[in-house]
Amino acid sequence: MSVPVPVIFNNGHTCPVLGLGTWKSEPGQVTQAVKDAIDIGYRHIDCAHIYLNEPEVGEALTTKFKQGVVKREDIFITSKLWCTFHRPDLVEGAINVSLKNLGLDYLDLYLIHWPQAYREGEELFPKDELGRAAPSPVDFVDTWKALEALVEKGLVRSIGLSNFNRKQIQKVLKVAKIKPQVLQIEVHPYLNQQKLIDFCRLNDIAVTAYSPLGSPDRPWAKPGEPQLMDDIRLKTIADQYKKSVPQVLIRYAIDRGLIVIPKSVTRSRIQQNFDVFDFQLSMVDLQAIQTLECNGRFCSMGDTHHPDYPFHEEY
Repeated sequence: MSVPVPVIFNNGHTCPVLGLGTWKSEPGQVTQAVKDAIDIGYRHIDCAHIYLNEPEVGEALTTKFKQGVVKREDIFITSKLWCTFHRPDLVEGAINVSLKNLGLDYLDLYLIHWPQAYREGEELFPKDELGRAAPSPVDFVDTWKALEALVEKGLVRSIGLSNFNRKQIQKVLKVAKIKPQVLQIEVHPYLNQQKLIDFCRLNDIAVTAYSPLGSPDRPWAKPGEPQLMDDIRLKTIADQYKKSVPQVLIRYAIDRGLIVIPKSVTRSRIQQNFDVFDFQLSMVDLQAIQTLECNGRFCSMGDTHHPDYPFHEEY
């Protein structure tokens, strides 16, 4: 099996091309999942404050450090700033909570999780009088400047954005002293994001694909909605390579030059998701998968009334 080549950021830091996602990983399961992933060979773990499982991820990291399986410098850890902490004076406190929970002195990557700011307070999903997400007037440009200060203080090595559209990224680029290193977005064959990926490449911003398997366990899925991993067209391609559909989906992201973070808490699937470096999709198959695009977004947050809701724009 070939050794995966890491992605090089515009600041010179590198990131393993394949990571373990932890969104929707239950606190009672995620510790063992991270331990298994590290034992299998993963060196990239994707976390976030809103996943509410960072202490359990930290427990796994601490165990593997103590066992000598990995050193801190061997592993790449991402976390994300939640929407209720966009106000600049709250940003450093927010990253310090994640660092404490993860048992770390610094993060490798810290992202603004969503462009829309929510009302500050103890509630992570504050509601207005109509039951909708309650916005905060904070401009994400000011939030970005606070992230830059985190780099200067050594709390994080690289910073970036998540779920931002093209216009919002351009707004950050206009004021940035430190250019975003990464944009993390939903990417899979039903939502290939080619225009946004091309835009990021023009601006030397790496792209991380989340929900590469179509997020089949998303809690808001409705009966009868299409399941990406059941698509017969993908099964046909997978059979050609004697691989599973999830392996083809992960390889689809890697062969497009993306970082990819599939989630699982099952050791056998974590292993299978890692066994993708002994084959490569042909250009013909990549083009065939690209035709499955149908603007099939699975993760939208739903607060379309928010002035910074990112999916009003074409891309």
